[in-house]
Amino acid sequence: MRVVDSISKSLSEYVVGLRELLKLLNIALLSRGHILIEGPTGVGKTVTAKLFAQSIGGTFKRIQMVPDILPSDIIGTYYFDMEKSSWILRRGPIFSNVLLVDELNRAPPRTQAAFLEAMQEGCVTIEGNTIPLPDPFIVLATQLPYGGEGTYPLTPVQVDRFAYYYPVSYPLPEEEEEIVSRADVIDSAVIKPTVSVEDVLRAQREVMNVFVSGRVKKYIVSLVNFIRGQREVLAGPSPRASIWLYRGSRALAYIDGMDYVLPDHVKSISKYVFLKRITLKPEYEVEGLNPMDIINRALESVEVPKA
Repeated sequence: MRVVDSISKSLSEYVVGLRELLKLLNIALLSRGHILIEGPTGVGKTVTAKLFAQSIGGTFKRIQMVPDILPSDIIGTYYFDMEKSSWILRRGPIFSNVLLVDELNRAPPRTQAAFLEAMQEGCVTIEGNTIPLPDPFIVLATQLPYGGEGTYPLTPVQVDRFAYYYPVSYPLPEEEEEIVSRADVIDSAVIKPTVSVEDVLRAQREVMNVFVSGRVKKYIVSLVNFIRGQREVLAGPSPRASIWLYRGSRALAYIDGMDYVLPDHVKSISKYVFLKRITLKPEYEVEGLNPMDIINRALESVEVPKA
């Protein structure tokens, strides 16, 4: 059974709805990308991310962000051992294969910045010493909607380190009825790993062999540049958007059982790559324009290559 099938099967008993989120979590895992999940409290962000993390073998750590948390609480620090008369490294929770960061925007900017090197380079620097993180390493972060009490906005640099962004809203009435029915099971849910670290690493290598034609690569770059060129856009997507469209579409093609990428794969993940990478000019936001309008315009306007 494939990695994504094993994970999805183990989560189906506990996660109601959120199928697109589960698929995106698998895409993030296979493409070595980090994912930011945003939504109001109580809609299943943390539960879904936690159960997904538990289904993967290796080390799993969870950090609950609070306003007084320090960078050393995340990455670790050296302390002097009196018995050994030497400095010893106490590793922080960031030294894990899957790191769940709950309510990231409750942490102050200085602490948020502690994740930048880890998410980009897979290592951390403590007291001048650069230490590699476990492989694979993936950050699943949740955040409350912007402007919530006791929150600090994420900087554009921080947001850009996340490959994908997923907004979670309140469930449909029929989904909420199912959630109520499963409440006791969900609250006590603990999932045993269904795939090993070796399974994940092997799947990640297989994804890298998925073929992406020159025409599809050009389509990716054309979408990014179209968005940058819109008059309503104050700050457009960086080259990381192109990279994650490329990597994410390969992962999606792999999940679909294909060994090559179609333009439809690029289209399917485009909103998750672009949504948090588009900043609109204030005068257009006041008029009711939002980033999804720009994304839809790009998908409708940029010529789609033939497969």
